[in-house]
Amino acid sequence: MIRRRKFHHSRRFIVLLGLLSVIPNVTRGEDSPAASATESTESKRREIVESGLAYLAKEGQDDKGMFSSRVGPGVTALAVTAALKNGRSRDDAMVAKGLQALESFVHPDGGIYGNGRLRNYETCVAMVAFSEANSDGKYNELLAKAKDFVTGVQYGQAERDPSDPWYGGASYGGNGRPDLSNTGYLIEALHSMETSSSDPAIQAALAFVSRSQNLKSEHNDTQFADKIDDGGFYYEIPTEKIDPSTSAERYSPNGGLRSYGSMSYTGLKSMIYAGLTSSDPRVKAAIQWVSDHYDVTSNPGMGSAGLYYYYNTFAVALDVTGMKTVQDADGNSHDWRKDLVSELAKRQNDDGSWSNTNNRWFENDKNLATSFALLALSHAASK
Repeated sequence: MIRRRKFHHSRRFIVLLGLLSVIPNVTRGEDSPAASATESTESKRREIVESGLAYLAKEGQDDKGMFSSRVGPGVTALAVTAALKNGRSRDDAMVAKGLQALESFVHPDGGIYGNGRLRNYETCVAMVAFSEANSDGKYNELLAKAKDFVTGVQYGQAERDPSDPWYGGASYGGNGRPDLSNTGYLIEALHSMETSSSDPAIQAALAFVSRSQNLKSEHNDTQFADKIDDGGFYYEIPTEKIDPSTSAERYSPNGGLRSYGSMSYTGLKSMIYAGLTSSDPRVKAAIQWVSDHYDVTSNPGMGSAGLYYYYNTFAVALDVTGMKTVQDADGNSHDWRKDLVSELAKRQNDDGSWSNTNNRWFENDKNLATSFALLALSHAASK
């Protein structure tokens, strides 16, 4: 059962904020239970990562260096990034072939995409891959042009007033209705290039992210801000009248937009990348939502749908906030890294891959689910 608690009245919130501060190192003997548990979790993480990477290299990649090429370059970018974030070098055979394949999708306009339908999303995930492989500046020019491209198609740039609820957002194709997932990918792509959080494109995107949060504040002037007010996030901002009876999954009876896991963690990580800190009410509310809905067995609010996307946003958000543990709605403290590694170890297929029996959002594709799982595991490494 989902429990709704007001973040500003919770004593647990004080504990959560403390988790974001610097925690002094405590010297422990090598044989202490805590040290042994950490070592065991890290050993298991490395084991399943190696198995997952071996699957991608041997079974997932085709002769042209692509992964699931029928859907464009997006999965290839995610797979390459997953390998790089888990310690593979640019010279690794799988990575080198993948990067070469991605370069073949670079367009004269700076975008990195296939048929154009997903041009913003594909360019953003490719930017992260090239940024991870850019230690010597090899891809500086490519990345600069890609940045110009994605910020050029960002909704509202030089055309819309900041009061527009869609202002600053990003969509799959760069035109039309923006959503939080694509806006999160845009912010992550710019962040991967070490773009300042004060960059106008990031700050414009933050405006959209803030309006995608169930939180009544000066940053959210939409009609949905106070209908649920649980601090979580939703996928899109409707601009036309909605009928709550059309989708109990998306809407509350009073016309609110239901928060769910993958988007709430996307919102949290995006706010941190955009320069917000634990003192900001938006971050406080998001962290409270995390506490009230902590789960590694399902995507809160969506069940098994988008589960591996959820694992990735879950791990990134908790990592970048600096949270080592999460206190759940019942007051139990969780080492989220240990929980995540344990859950992904149980879900790994015998061939080293991961896959979702729920085929919504293409997660029945082993390359996609495996890439998301490996990306999540890269953030679960012992700190």
